[in-house]
Amino acid sequence: MIFLKTKIVILGAGYGGLMTTVRLQKKIRTDEVEIVLINKNNYHYETTWLHEAAAGTLRDDQVTYPVKSVIDVKKVAFIQASVTKIATAEKKVMTNIGEVSYDYLVIALGGESETFGIKGLKEYAFSITSVDAAKRIREHIESQFSTYQNEALKKEERLTIIVGGAGFTGIEFLGELVNRIPKLCKTYEIDQNKVKIYCVEAAKAVLPGFDPELVEYAVAYLEKRGVEFKIGTPIKGADPEGILVGIGEEETQEIKAGTVIWAAGIRGSSVIEESGFEANRCRVKVDPDLRAPGHENIFIIGDCSLIINEEINRPYPPTAQIALQQADVVTNNLLALLRQETNLTAFKPDIKGTVCSLGERDAIGIVFGKKLKGKPASVMKKVIDNRALFSIGGTSTVLKKGKFNIL
Repeated sequence: MIFLKTKIVILGAGYGGLMTTVRLQKKIRTDEVEIVLINKNNYHYETTWLHEAAAGTLRDDQVTYPVKSVIDVKKVAFIQASVTKIATAEKKVMTNIGEVSYDYLVIALGGESETFGIKGLKEYAFSITSVDAAKRIREHIESQFSTYQNEALKKEERLTIIVGGAGFTGIEFLGELVNRIPKLCKTYEIDQNKVKIYCVEAAKAVLPGFDPELVEYAVAYLEKRGVEFKIGTPIKGADPEGILVGIGEEETQEIKAGTVIWAAGIRGSSVIEESGFEANRCRVKVDPDLRAPGHENIFIIGDCSLIINEEINRPYPPTAQIALQQADVVTNNLLALLRQETNLTAFKPDIKGTVCSLGERDAIGIVFGKKLKGKPASVMKKVIDNRALFSIGGTSTVLKKGKFNIL
């Protein structure tokens, strides 16, 4: 027996939240369940494309599409609001425009930048965390070039760009940036040799844990295009002039720069801490069925969830691939609960591959166990991006927003 008008509230219209919504609306009747989707924006954005918008190689509007273009408004009530707290005892979600009650809750609020307490990063560094943030980065870099062209006394550091972090976000942004810089230099009549790009990474490797042969290819590709890597070099602080990096045990060195972009860490939503969940960096170690421990009616997916890879005893990275797979499991488990079934499905990530782009026409990756680099990897990256679009929005969304420049 199905309880009539049970209320399912989904927080966040990122990959996990929107996929859960789309899956649920296809599998329920309007007389069975009330579905409410809450998101601070009226659009979904492709998080894995933000580095392109930040570099200025992809338009802002290409990264987004309206939430209502993929949901069935006859089955789903969409509320544009910012979630501030979850009162689990009262089964209520607090937002900036009021409260929303729930019977079942899916938390898919996405992540926030993690600065690890490094002084000045929040104030003086950019993070690639949203469409607005990407737009600010693009506009700031262009403004630095424009100002340099017009100022009488040239400040060379305006043309220095520092990317903190050599993980996927940092490397993918650098790949786009080295494609963008020649065009900016041409527009503002600036000698490209004056532009300095640094990638600063505290760990002793680029793309830690990734295939060494492919990493070597990526580093060589980026170095050839002007990126200088400072690996094993922690950022100790940031200020309006640039950053301080650690040298040896106690010494620091200043690197002056007009632009600092922090791409070295992510945490879950601060709403997790505000709501009293036991978490590590706002990520909850969920039960196998993706429920929050001690909460039989709350599921947590995406950046706010923590799942351990037992083979290496480390958390799985919070990727779009995993979030989409979590959405399928959550949908099935919600339907099981609605039908008063007790056996829920355990989530087991099925990692089909990983591809890291190096600009529009180059990439590295491992797909179904096969190494790819160069144009074949770039084509595969676009196929993966289009597949993610299709899984949520169908053919029409792919046709409107898809990537077809594969040659």
